[in-house]
Amino acid sequence: MERLLHSRLTTEQSKRMGLQLQDGRQAAVFTNAFLKNSVPSLSQDALNQFMERKAVVLDYSRKKKEKKKMKRAKGLNAKQRRELKVFQLKPEHQRYELFLPLHELWKQYVRDLCNGLKPDSNPQIIQQKLLKADFHGAVITVVKSKCPSYVGTTGILVQEMKHIFKVITKDDKLKVIPKRNSVFGVEIDGFVTHIYGSKFQLRSSERSAKKFKAKGTIDL
Repeated sequence: MERLLHSRLTTEQSKRMGLQLQDGRQAAVFTNAFLKNSVPSLSQDALNQFMERKAVVLDYSRKKKEKKKMKRAKGLNAKQRRELKVFQLKPEHQRYELFLPLHELWKQYVRDLCNGLKPDSNPQIIQQKLLKADFHGAVITVVKSKCPSYVGTTGILVQEMKHIFKVITKDDKLKVIPKRNSVFGVEIDGFVTHIYGSKFQLRSSERSAKKFKAKGTIDL
């Protein structure tokens, strides 16, 4: 196999391939001329020594492009959100009637979530679904609290945070009610459920993935 690779091409093969055969002298002249043009800094003696020592490998490599690192957009931290008042409702938006359409949407959302609230529906199954539901738009009432001034407060829930509920009352007042030490009542289509705030201190997004115990002791 090696002898075949190093054998000379025949006249017929060179014609088929479109090649012009050269004898050893012509090949040497071409090689020397090519090297002088490619490596002009080397003398003839240096080229001869270089050729006798090792083969010349001609290679081409493309310049590697530098990868540009994409900068990820950073969100606002808690301090910046407070300074920009991101979660604060403007006074002109603190109107009960503005949130009535949201309340209607929430009722339809709960009906779809519970496959309809029917008289023969299993209360425990509905309760478990409501524990993981989003309550923005629900009308909630403080039925018990260690702070008596909160008891009886009713309004549409407009903002739920980890430790507080923000509701708009019918007299267009924004009330901030802590979840801790309070019990809230929610009514829809005759079904009433109670939320124990001390066990509900989660964001709505976190609550959807939490497993709640069916039984337990509840203390205000």
